[in-house]
Amino acid sequence: MRWAAFGYVNLIWLILGLVLFYLWANQRRKKALEKFADKQLISILTKTFNPKLLYVKQIILVSSLVFLVVALMRPQWGFRWQEVKRKGLDIMVAVDVSKSMLAEDIKPSRLERTKLALEDFVKQLSGDRIGLIAFSGTAFVQCPLTVDYNGFLLSVRDLNVNTIPRGGTSLASAIYRAIESFQSGVKKYKVLILITDGEAHEGDTMKAAELAKKEGIKIFCIGIGTPEGELIPLVDEKGNQVFLKDRTGAVVKTRLDEETLQKIALLTGGSYVRAQSKEFGLDLLYSQRIFQLEKRQLETKMAKQYEERFQIPLLCAWILLALEWLVTSRRKV
Repeated sequence: MRWAAFGYVNLIWLILGLVLFYLWANQRRKKALEKFADKQLISILTKTFNPKLLYVKQIILVSSLVFLVVALMRPQWGFRWQEVKRKGLDIMVAVDVSKSMLAEDIKPSRLERTKLALEDFVKQLSGDRIGLIAFSGTAFVQCPLTVDYNGFLLSVRDLNVNTIPRGGTSLASAIYRAIESFQSGVKKYKVLILITDGEAHEGDTMKAAELAKKEGIKIFCIGIGTPEGELIPLVDEKGNQVFLKDRTGAVVKTRLDEETLQKIALLTGGSYVRAQSKEFGLDLLYSQRIFQLEKRQLETKMAKQYEERFQIPLLCAWILLALEWLVTSRRKV
């Protein structure tokens, strides 16, 4: 026998508390009656009351609750073999790790907010393979396509602006790296989620998007930042906060390039969403667009399907509750 929801065993502590309460209440009732009158008078005054039947009612009620807890724990025994088919998409997530992602127009910062959003995003996946690409001036596969969501999240948590040594932002490199990561020859079931401020400093972004379209890859873009722009905070050697400057000494201001991201999404049949501090957009994209895409069969295997037996203790619980209702503590005179 196995338990499908063994955690409900902790409810036994509540039932134990009820038992202790009954013991305390019964003892308190007995002492109160003894203070009120002597034993002979009590027997006369309470001749219509049978304390033993009250105890029986309490025992029945406690027993029924125990059976209810056992039912919640879902006992299972016996099994049958069942064919299980896993369907899903191949989803690559490309995250911009250039220094512009340190900007704090999205709290706590663009990069940290992205990592938090991906933690929530993975909770929605069921059967999809997911991988991670980090990019700035070039791109690198941090996590290949996998169904090991915990492994994917470990790679996400390791992301920082030093992940890629080459500075700048190359959206084209991220797209090309994603194309290489997907299975060749398959013209659908492939999704690339591009999370960036959209400032492309290197490469022909639209040419890369054209190739992705030919490979059947739909690109969904999350624009992070604001069109007005934001300064990029850094910490100098003395631990003081400074702002990133260009070669001429001018303070750099990073701006969201929505136009480029919208063109990429439109060209490949994807969608564009601008991230906000409260609503990042990943959940919205997945529920309304990505989840609706046609999925392929990724795996078929035989699995044990255990037989549920919670009906037995549940029936016992209901019988005892009905019996408790029928039992009365009043004597027939």
